[in-house]
Amino acid sequence: MWITIRTTQYRWEAEMMEQMLSAHDIPARVVNHGAAPHFGCGVPAALQVRTQDRWTALLLVSPLDDLSADSSESSF
Repeated sequence: MWITIRTTQYRWEAEMMEQMLSAHDIPARVVNHGAAPHFGCGVPAALQVRTQDRWTALLLVSPLDDLSADSSESSF
């Protein structure tokens, strides 16, 4: 079973995250999300992973500032 962990406004962003997950041996796929592209517009896309890889994938694609904010809150 595949679940969506991230949606992006541009397909290239989802493909970049897919490559990063593949480098960590996590199967991922990019699915077009929304309407077909128009001239000059980005193609929205969704990044999907298998259910069992969900948490590892979320940690890998999470921005670093989210992780540092969590760690600074827990240190108080």
